[in-house]
Amino acid sequence: MNHHADTVESRGRRMRNALWGLFIGDALAMPAHWFYSLKNIRQHFDGGIRGYEPPPHPHPESFMVGMTYHPDVETANRLGRRYDILHAHARFYETSYSDLAIQSMERESEHGNQVPRLTDRFHYHHGLAAGENTLGAHLVRVLLRSVIRMGRYDPQDFLEAFVKHLTTPGENRDPYTEIYLRRWFENYSRGLPPHACAELQRNVWSIGSHGGVVRPLVLAMLVDSAYQGLGFAIEHQCLTHRSENVGSALGILVPLLNSLMKGADPVAAISSYAKSIRVPQVTGEELFAAYREHGGPGNIPKNEMWQLHVKLADTPYEMVQLARQHTEPEVVRHFLATACYPEHGLPLLLYLFMKHDLGVEASLLANANAGGDNVHRGMIMGLIAGASHDDLPNHLIEGLMDQAELKIEIDAFVDIAVRGDAI
Repeated sequence: MNHHADTVESRGRRMRNALWGLFIGDALAMPAHWFYSLKNIRQHFDGGIRGYEPPPHPHPESFMVGMTYHPDVETANRLGRRYDILHAHARFYETSYSDLAIQSMERESEHGNQVPRLTDRFHYHHGLAAGENTLGAHLVRVLLRSVIRMGRYDPQDFLEAFVKHLTTPGENRDPYTEIYLRRWFENYSRGLPPHACAELQRNVWSIGSHGGVVRPLVLAMLVDSAYQGLGFAIEHQCLTHRSENVGSALGILVPLLNSLMKGADPVAAISSYAKSIRVPQVTGEELFAAYREHGGPGNIPKNEMWQLHVKLADTPYEMVQLARQHTEPEVVRHFLATACYPEHGLPLLLYLFMKHDLGVEASLLANANAGGDNVHRGMIMGLIAGASHDDLPNHLIEGLMDQAELKIEIDAFVDIAVRGDAI
């Protein structure tokens, strides 16, 4: 880890490493995505993930089967809007235009949600290969290609590419279609303009998820100023995630990433920005206990769920102290939850990065083995870890399935960013 003066060359190198880190963090974490039980991770991955692996079958905790997607087919057809975003994966979902053959008859003990019998608990990323990226990472690529095509960021072009990618059969190999995508296309099918299709966190609690942080954080790298980068990040966030908690996380991560790309000392920068974080009052095992008590988080009353997300501690997050005084088994799941919300995941990913002495591979593997929403946490951690280093482990880049195509897209995006006229 070498830190130099802020030059166009050094900024471009750290930006490339940040983007490589995103795709590496995603692919490493993918096989253990949504494993909440750490015991299950150790059991299914021979003591833990040590590199790129395919997703196992069955996924003992999977509740993907039976997730809902109810577009207004009649209105969509009248408007000429394509609504099928599931294609070959529709068999896993309860929809308004297809039949669900697999029934959910049991409740899983970790999160309390209904699940089918074990043999029908398909992994969220069923069918992907070792080193392959998830849909979330591919939507980052949709953004990269839009910027490359236009020579700058154009929200309308991105939205058109976003719709085309998801409604074109064969474009997406990943079965897991996040709730924000399903609710976005439900609104789109009803005739809402594309820029207004994002669902509200106040209406659907899981809109406030790590997935809403990733693309806006990438977009913020297009401008040299953290002040302006945050503005563009929030604009892009609101296209798909109307979330207070996502905006709060970006308020920390955009200036942090910006400072790292300019050569700031990672320990000093991360320690400083972490103090602005406020962790939830209810987190760790207490949060999972609330899920189980209600038979799954979807059964928690709306107002109560809102309070779980927005009631935060009054004191600064002392991340360095936590890393020095507490082990991973004490922190992961017990002190900080591994669910999909940035108010939990942001302090957790910074803790893991610091706990592993800012090591790229070690920290990303620790994130993978922490389970929960490790995929989206891994993308964010990968951006931070990559921007903190001048060099990355080459075998991690070479192990990515789409390495050659990714190199072309990353290099072209970075060339536009460092040119300084992408807005």
